[in-house]
Amino acid sequence: MALYSAKDFTRLIGTPGFSDALLRQHFELYSGYVKNANALLHELGAASPAKPPTPAWSELKRRFGWEWNGMRLHEFYFGNLTKKKGNLEKTAGLGAQLIRDFGSRESWEKDFRATGSLRGIGWAAVVWDAEARRLFNVWVDEHDRGQLAGCPVILLMDAFEHAYMADYGTKRGEYIDAFLSAADWEVATRRFEMAEAAARAAVHA
Repeated sequence: MALYSAKDFTRLIGTPGFSDALLRQHFELYSGYVKNANALLHELGAASPAKPPTPAWSELKRRFGWEWNGMRLHEFYFGNLTKKKGNLEKTAGLGAQLIRDFGSRESWEKDFRATGSLRGIGWAAVVWDAEARRLFNVWVDEHDRGQLAGCPVILLMDAFEHAYMADYGTKRGEYIDAFLSAADWEVATRRFEMAEAAARAAVHA
């Protein structure tokens, strides 16, 4: 029995700046990560680790993290997109934190755009560090390198070519424009508030 099921993100069809064909292809690719994560779980469950672990079992173990991250990062990404025009001005808590950490919302956006323009494939993410109580823009290489351990994702942009080339070719900057126009700041704010609440609860536990 599969542990994970692909989530339905067809509500995003018709999002300005994203063609329906690109989105449907992207949903299909995401479903592949879900399928592969389930398949690897099945294989690992059927295999007994030896001492020392065999190369084949070790590769399954390593690959599972990559496929699982591919699944979950896409869910964060699709989950913070919306058809309606986002408005950061209305997100007092998150907006104020961005100003504290980057000097201004414009400075945050400049840094985020630069992060999302790094050469290579990966993800641009806004994450929250509860210990320092600050936000960072980070680059996640592939799916599994560059993530700040223990930092929840607040906003995430897919920067793999499959996320934009069908619509924008090599013009990633235009795709970043489209992403920021479609970013769901209500979702990002809820993630931020939940991360803050979890941090406060941990302090008082």
